[in-house]
Amino acid sequence: MNNPETPVAKSQTLSLSEEAALKKTTGISLVLAVIVASFAYLKVNPFTALAGFPDFLRFFWENFWPMKIANLNSYLPLVLETVLFAVVGTYCSAFLALFFGLLMSEQTNPVRGLRLLVRIFISFLRNIPVLVWASLLVYIFGIGNLVGLLALILATLGFLARSYAESIDEIGATKLEALRAGGASYLQVLFHGLLPEFVPAWLNWTLFSFEINIRASAILGMVGAGGIGIMIQTNIRLFRYHEALFLIVMLVVMVLLTEFTVSRLRKKIL
Repeated sequence: MNNPETPVAKSQTLSLSEEAALKKTTGISLVLAVIVASFAYLKVNPFTALAGFPDFLRFFWENFWPMKIANLNSYLPLVLETVLFAVVGTYCSAFLALFFGLLMSEQTNPVRGLRLLVRIFISFLRNIPVLVWASLLVYIFGIGNLVGLLALILATLGFLARSYAESIDEIGATKLEALRAGGASYLQVLFHGLLPEFVPAWLNWTLFSFEINIRASAILGMVGAGGIGIMIQTNIRLFRYHEALFLIVMLVVMVLLTEFTVSRLRKKIL
């Protein structure tokens, strides 16, 4: 026989559902209140932006369209330069980040004080945006490709070192302990136990960082660090909007092709 719920059980069930609904409503209300308070504090009216959108479309249509593709041959080297920035910046920082990641991980560095110092250093690098790095380096080295490359390496190093360290920490210690118990040296544990398990995460984070750096390489040109970005900024400043639109379209196509290629490569490797 089916046991019907008692009135007490029904009331408890109702009270629990009502409590959950109240928590959900309270949470949504708090989020909305924070959003409204933020707009009010910043003195930003979202309806003003919506009202100005037709004017933006009109300005775009009158000044940017149609795009001018006459100088394609002169822009292709800049596209290649932007891609090479990302390639060199990503893979230089990937090998440096592997070294720092090993120093940051509890699995590979038992010295707590050294781990803390390395983490502070990497946090310093990671929390400075790539555009800030580029702006600072321009004052030191002047406008040029070296600035863009160094800015990418420094910014990517901070991101990858932490990502690598967290991936190494997630590797189970059982296999490593078995190697240590069998008398394996530190290097043997590293090369035969940890690194083979870490390679998929290393590839995944590195390819993901490469995608980010393709976009960052273009943005770096805005501060005089070379690549296609500097020509986009130059054309906009000289009111050559038709050429600027063509460069923006080239940039979008380059980013989409990179994402597609990296995604296929990641699936094939991993």
